[in-house]
Amino acid sequence: MNTDLEVAGTAAEPTTIRVGVVDDEPMARSFVAKILASAGDVLVVGEGAHGGEALELVRTLDIDVLLLDLRMPRMDGIDTLRELRRHPSMPAVVVLTTFHADQAVATALQLGAKGFLLKHVEPAELVRAVRVAARGGAVLDPSLTSDLMGHLATHHLDRIGAAAEVARLSARLRDVLRLVGMGRSNNEIAAELRLSDSTVRGYVSEILAATGCSNRVTAAVLAQRAGLLD
Repeated sequence: MNTDLEVAGTAAEPTTIRVGVVDDEPMARSFVAKILASAGDVLVVGEGAHGGEALELVRTLDIDVLLLDLRMPRMDGIDTLRELRRHPSMPAVVVLTTFHADQAVATALQLGAKGFLLKHVEPAELVRAVRVAARGGAVLDPSLTSDLMGHLATHHLDRIGAAAEVARLSARLRDVLRLVGMGRSNNEIAAELRLSDSTVRGYVSEILAATGCSNRVTAAVLAQRAGLLD
């Protein structure tokens, strides 16, 4: 599986990416932590079994990326994201799911999650996804993107419909949207297209307004669905 997630480093990239892992299955947490421990630039600083523990990790530890299961006892991932939105320094949240993208995943993205991955993602893809999320990029498992489209309230589009919507954008906006779909951060897009950061921010805002996407992650889903990454 190739998720097209790996991107070039930037000067702003942290030396060590601090990660929290929250899942009610001990074996799943152990699997994820073991994989991330093999990466020299990633450090798992805390683990939790439910949303309450996720909130405590964020309150007490300096976390860059939170890997969050959606279906947990006591407090699930959706309620956790609602609470995290109130936190002054919400980390980048990547949702972990099992077999398919459903309405819960779509809701998580609308609540600010940076993307989603299969729980049993290949090790190299998991590490790359954490790095992308830490840089502010969108993390998408392409095997789930098609399923997710049907659950996004603003985009009940098939591939042809998505392509038609994207075709209404200018060539420059399509270039920016393609890079958003590849998981690039604003800084990386600016460097690649030789634009200022403020110009890229303006273009991304224009794309969201023109397409009705709620955030850059749903815009990345639209880019993939429209075939911009083919």
